[in-house]
Amino acid sequence: MTDHANINGVFPHLHVTADIVPRRTEAGIGALMPWADRLWMITYPSNPNSGSGTGLYEVLPDLTMNRRPESVVGVYANRLVHSATDQMIIGPHIVDPDGDVRTIDALVPHRLTATMDHLYDPKRMVYFLTMEGLLFECDVETLACERLWDLKGELALPEGMWPHFKGAHTAMGRVVVCNNSYDERDYLGKQRAGRLAEWDGEMWRTIEEKPFMEAAGRRNLGQAIFATGWDEASAILKVLIEGTWLTYRLPKASQCYDHGWLTEWTRIREVETERFLMDCHGMFYELPAQVYGGDILPVKPICQHLRIIPDFCTWMGLLVLAGNQGTPSSDSNPLGGQPQANLWLGKTDDLWGFGRPAGWGGPWRRTPVEAGEPSDPFLLTGFGRTCLHLAQVSDGPVEFTVEVDFLGDGTFGAAETITVGSGEHRTHVFAEGFSAHWVRVVTDRDCTATAQFVYT
Repeated sequence: MTDHANINGVFPHLHVTADIVPRRTEAGIGALMPWADRLWMITYPSNPNSGSGTGLYEVLPDLTMNRRPESVVGVYANRLVHSATDQMIIGPHIVDPDGDVRTIDALVPHRLTATMDHLYDPKRMVYFLTMEGLLFECDVETLACERLWDLKGELALPEGMWPHFKGAHTAMGRVVVCNNSYDERDYLGKQRAGRLAEWDGEMWRTIEEKPFMEAAGRRNLGQAIFATGWDEASAILKVLIEGTWLTYRLPKASQCYDHGWLTEWTRIREVETERFLMDCHGMFYELPAQVYGGDILPVKPICQHLRIIPDFCTWMGLLVLAGNQGTPSSDSNPLGGQPQANLWLGKTDDLWGFGRPAGWGGPWRRTPVEAGEPSDPFLLTGFGRTCLHLAQVSDGPVEFTVEVDFLGDGTFGAAETITVGSGEHRTHVFAEGFSAHWVRVVTDRDCTATAQFVYT
């Protein structure tokens, strides 16, 4: 390993590219998986017909990298270990414990975004979700596949929009899927194309008509399903516990992510034993996986970043971040040159040396609210100075009560009361060192309210 150049965790010889001709595209690293004494990774172009030169790679413990001969060109960002058959799935490939690779030919043309456990026959079958919203079930022994659903119609996505399905997860007798479609039409309120939805094996149910990127969870520690998304007000963390979806809100570290294309592929992964990291809207968080008393423990921000991180994992005691560093994407960026990406290798604790947590957001942004109805909890802990901006439109002044949960157990108490006139903008700067796990806001009158926190 000492023979390889290492520049702050980047080993240049591990870079991957896509071909320059006949069409310049992407070379993002869509999925990572430690398996069979090596690290596996798969790269993707923008779409299967947009470029060439991507494929399946293996990195050996001495950091030798090989492009596997089974490689096919396609858009793949899925991975799963099928424990019943001791096989690893990455893209359309299935890898056994010896590192031998088979390919599911029927899935090669599809943009695969997630693989998840089967509801009824988990010993032989898995589900595959595609970016276009197709849901397949496949036999991991015979490799036979059948298309079950076209979710564009089933979830009533608006006509003329681009489906952009992402993460999915199976637990508690349901399959949860995410579609993060979002562009200017959504921002202007002309459509609601994003979706968080669940399927119980019989019918589909839409949970949110907002862009969602990831769904994840463990098979123990409380059986929670975590899902991340966003809207104009903030980033969103939804949690399914005992059949009920809870909503929490998180700051945005950057608005570079406010488009469906730009949040691929923010992930929730276990990187140390029974410890999750969550990447959401330009921020890494600690995410406790356990559920106590019907609720989760508070998340904690680690750092902000601008990197595209399609996947991350632990390998040989290292934290490995995938990348997508240079993308001409059909020459929409005429200065992009050759499509390229690389890994970052370091310690999990190195993340605390990235950009200090900062951002903005809140529970309301020109939102109709009812008197006495608390907002969703918004994350307050782990940041520096805190400033709250309030505004409202109604037929008179409104009292905003700021409530905080300093124990992190869902118990809120009043901390500040601020009166805001109709059409007025009020700013409140909290005392230095003021903090709690969660904060929420309540009004004493119906109004259209804005409550946005800025953390610096």
